[in-house]
Amino acid sequence: MPVRCDKARAGFPAGPLSRYRRPVVGSVLHVALVAAAGFVGGAMNALAGGGTFATLPSLLAIGLPANIANATSNVALLPGAATSAWAFRDELGPLAGVPVATLAAITFAGGLVGSLLLVMTPSHAFDVIIPWLVLYAFVVLAFGKRAAAWLHERITIGRRTLLTAQALLGVYGGYFGGGVGLMTTATYGLLAGHTPRELFAPRTLMLAIANAAAAIVFVVAGMVAWASCLPMMAGAILGGWAGARVGKVLPAPAVRVWTLLVTGVTTVVFFWRAYH
Repeated sequence: MPVRCDKARAGFPAGPLSRYRRPVVGSVLHVALVAAAGFVGGAMNALAGGGTFATLPSLLAIGLPANIANATSNVALLPGAATSAWAFRDELGPLAGVPVATLAAITFAGGLVGSLLLVMTPSHAFDVIIPWLVLYAFVVLAFGKRAAAWLHERITIGRRTLLTAQALLGVYGGYFGGGVGLMTTATYGLLAGHTPRELFAPRTLMLAIANAAAAIVFVVAGMVAWASCLPMMAGAILGGWAGARVGKVLPAPAVRVWTLLVTGVTTVVFFWRAYH
């Protein structure tokens, strides 16, 4: 259970963290919980996206407020996303004729904007907003493939729309990030006509870039709970490497079913937490 404690003892810097209840940190259970969540989150991001749905609930469970937990999760998942992106580097290529470097630059700018929005969002407001963001990610995961097929039969979407969508994905990734990998897969499938397996490389790269942009802002703003972030980061690095290895042989339907299940349960929990 969370307890009140002196910020110097708890190892938290002054700033946004100083106003909230702190989790009990440093115990074996604490380290094991966040490291395991980081491993699962890193693996999920490599396989299908949605790693935040593993890391964020664990940080909330140990007592961090929602916006601090989200910032901490973002920073912790960054090395794992980078590890996965490196593992898939040989599969990178243009999307619908758009160079990866162009998409990366747009994603980085969007990630900065989104993370600044989070810094300006009060914790109580984020508690109310987050369930709807998770629900949106769940709907995209559940129906994005069918919607993409339906739209492909009726309309043709050009390069400009893809660039605009990438900017919005970057903002979302910097602000919340939950399900952004899933949304990226659905968006690229719709706008560029690629299969989920073809998108492992660009999706993980864009996720890493959005996380990197947001991490800069979150660290400067003092929104990272390092006592939880560091063991989670170690787990995410291992999970990102393992997930990338498994992702090359694991059937896509199995990945999708698991991620849909985790996302659905998390959606219910967040709505109960915010509105119960």
